[in-house]
Amino acid sequence: MPGRGSVYRVTPAMQTLMRDIARLWDGAVTGLYGAGDVGPVVAALADDVVWTELPTGAGGSGRDAVVSHLTEVAANLPGGLTRTRLSRTLDVRRVVDEVRFGFVHDRPLPWLLPGTAPTGQRTELLAVQLVRVRQGRIDEVRTLWDVAGARTVPAEPVTGPTARP
Repeated sequence: MPGRGSVYRVTPAMQTLMRDIARLWDGAVTGLYGAGDVGPVVAALADDVVWTELPTGAGGSGRDAVVSHLTEVAANLPGGLTRTRLSRTLDVRRVVDEVRFGFVHDRPLPWLLPGTAPTGQRTELLAVQLVRVRQGRIDEVRTLWDVAGARTVPAEPVTGPTARP
């Protein structure tokens, strides 16, 4: 094992594996959040997958429970949903994405904002999605939602002078 200050070599085989893992996750989230289609993510799941939305604890353990959760999420995606990746870290077993989700809070989102009534406002949330892959299948997803940092985005930018009280 290399000591302090040593550099690990990433072999071509490792690079290929990392690209494959990234593509697997990208296809899954594009289907789910981009098209509201659970098919691509379900096809990528391991039988013993664990999916957790934090801090709510929504999700499931085992393929059937996770598919049920994802079906509920896909059926209730908010309007104008966007997912913008801000950064990515990956290795041969994991993908970690820092993302910004934007949406119109036009419906209840019990898996994300339980007990919060729809505001009708454009909202942005930061999240970190940690994905573990085993034998070409997603076997764990943890999404850490920054619900405390949720912010409402103005519908239109303010231009020109503004009146002050």
